[in-house]
Amino acid sequence: MMSLQYPATPEFQGLYRPSRVEASVQALEVSGQLPAQLQGCFYQVSPDPAYPPMLGQDIFFNGDGMVSAFRFGQGQVSLTRRYVQTERLKAQRQAGRSLNGIYRNVHTNAPEAARDNTTANTTVIKHAGVLLALKEDSLPYAMDPVTLDTLGVWDFHGQVKSATFTAHPKICPQTGSMLCFAYEAKGDGTPDIAYYEIDAAGKLTRETWFQAPYAAMIHDFAVTENYVIFPIIPLTVDVERMKRGGQHFQWQPDLPQLFGVLPRDGKASDVRWFHGPADGFQGHTLNAYEQGRKLILDMPVTSGNVFYFFPQADGFVPSPETLKSSLARWTFDLDADSDQVLPEPLTTFPCEFPRCDERYSGHPYQHGFMLAFDPTLPFDAATLGAPPFQFFNQLAHVNVRTGETRTWFAGDAHCFQEPVFVPRSADAPEGDGFLLSLLNHLRTGAAELVILDTRDLSAGPVARVQIPLRMRMSLHGNWSPD
Repeated sequence: MMSLQYPATPEFQGLYRPSRVEASVQALEVSGQLPAQLQGCFYQVSPDPAYPPMLGQDIFFNGDGMVSAFRFGQGQVSLTRRYVQTERLKAQRQAGRSLNGIYRNVHTNAPEAARDNTTANTTVIKHAGVLLALKEDSLPYAMDPVTLDTLGVWDFHGQVKSATFTAHPKICPQTGSMLCFAYEAKGDGTPDIAYYEIDAAGKLTRETWFQAPYAAMIHDFAVTENYVIFPIIPLTVDVERMKRGGQHFQWQPDLPQLFGVLPRDGKASDVRWFHGPADGFQGHTLNAYEQGRKLILDMPVTSGNVFYFFPQADGFVPSPETLKSSLARWTFDLDADSDQVLPEPLTTFPCEFPRCDERYSGHPYQHGFMLAFDPTLPFDAATLGAPPFQFFNQLAHVNVRTGETRTWFAGDAHCFQEPVFVPRSADAPEGDGFLLSLLNHLRTGAAELVILDTRDLSAGPVARVQIPLRMRMSLHGNWSPD
């Protein structure tokens, strides 16, 4: 008889132990006072493998998508959790086991695995009446925003022809249009990129195809009023390597941090490529805007390979403590003769998962919210051992104009998941509102949803929503107001 036992590796233990719980819970326990302004739903998604890995080991990013919906209304919070019913998950359930091998490598899958290999596990966002569960290796899956029932693969009614679709679309705050893209857009290992604009009703209004110098990861991107910026991470793709059973991505320390700049109304020949320092990892974008003929992009940057599971060709992976990371500003001068750019640090501390007040997305702004790490703060290593992957012990509110930073530290055995900002009202000043974040208690395995007032982030939560089940580390989410 086949044993359903998860491996005793860091990717499947502690904070990363699979939860696999689908649930509906009404009236969650709340301590403190829920802000009356919070009327809507906080959606987020976690890679949560339904079965132990077929090869005996796997990486966090290869788990099946588990969507959680926290609904705020009438002074209460409810929780609904459902797996995205991907073709991959349905094939696994038919077989009663995992059928998938190495991450994003179909050549290592079992013969009966689904052709659609996506897990839909990276972001969930509501658009044109459906909830989209997104992962950058495939088209989205649509879900019912209320029941979380899976509606199926979503190609925007036949309008989107690319093989893939971004996990980080942007919503235009003025029009509600979704600004989005695809890389490896014609399939594994292709350098093709497609840029799309899809209006609030779901109609495709703009489509531009072009090619990057080589096929590599483009996890996030940024949009200004007139331009799109594509940060290409030096994690390259080689189909022949995949056919030999290798990884989809491989770190190339000799390659620069590459940025493609495309006018939103431009064509393929209008793309301009800017080169940053080699051996650097561009993370998620915070925001971007125009300053005359200059484009300003703020995003965390790390001085080396963050993803230990995608080593360079000789197997080398840098020790985490040797990497330097900060929120950084990139300035692209469209009138300059040089295509070289250098990042300017905006913080002195490592940070990631940044979010802005999205009413200011693509426009000049001041306020950023993110996860931060301060190694000088207490950590219960005697009980817990080394901190887990993606460990951040603070929430941070950074004013990118003044440099003022406020933080909240939850304790010596706690870590945060990506925060989401919700404005206090539609016309509130920028950055005035509430920050929502899942907080994991590492000693007990418990989790809670904490709500902080951005007027005084350092004061800690104004409300804590208790979650009666263990929440595995998630990736991204979004707020949808009623």
